Amino acid sequence: MEKFPLTKVGFAALEAELKNLKGVERPNIIAAISEARAQGDLSENAEYSAAKEKQSFIEGRIQDLEAVLSRAQVIDVASVKSNVIRFGATVLVADEDSEEENFYQIVGDYEADIEKNKISLSSPLAKALIGKEVGDVAEFKAPSGLKSFEIIEVKYI
Repeated sequence: MEKFPLTKVGFAALEAELKNLKGVERPNIIAAISEARAQGDLSENAEYSAAKEKQSFIEGRIQDLEAVLSRAQVIDVASVKSNVIRFGATVLVADEDSEEENFYQIVGDYEADIEKNKISLSSPLAKALIGKEVGDVAEFKAPSGLKSFEIIEVKYI
């Protein structure tokens, strides 16, 4: 059985989503289905079809979250004391071409969110960063070509 690495923050967020789906979304969709059923002929009832489709999505997401949470390996990133980039590290890098600087945190697949600069452990950038230290250069192949990032700072928060 495969374990999924998650930060404490990521684990808590998935737990909160599961609680919301079970405690709020599921009862709401059951009520919506009952209401749509009361309108009569189900074969031509768009509200009923939409509610059943949403119910299917919610139940599938609940199953996914339960599976991930039951196999999660929660890692307390704040307790890590290292200069080497590993899971959970927040890394400041500078693009060697544009000199643009960005922070990225390396997280598990289930908590990755590029809009929040949380990159998946399995992403090409994360794979290039793992094992490196401040001053090293991480190179990886991006869709736009070979990219190089100089590592400026590594912290675990």
